[in-house]
Amino acid sequence: MPILLSEVMAVLEGHCSIEEAETLAHGLRQMKRPRVDLSGCTHLHLAVLQTLLAFRPLVAAPPEDPFLGRLIAGLPSPPED
Repeated sequence: MPILLSEVMAVLEGHCSIEEAETLAHGLRQMKRPRVDLSGCTHLHLAVLQTLLAFRPLVAAPPEDPFLGRLIAGLPSPPED
């Protein structure tokens, strides 16, 4: 499964297709302060990207792919220490 959800974080891995958008939205809606780890993500369907842009979770780890990194550049990141 490309999306692993916990009480505080959504981890997106591999190819995240349109089917994952609803799961992601439901998971982010349940979190008080949603966070996402995109370090293992290789593809985001536009619906998943729109879900991320709508919920604006903190990006705990950005994707390694530079193109995906630019797509989510508008999302907040945790403050640096």
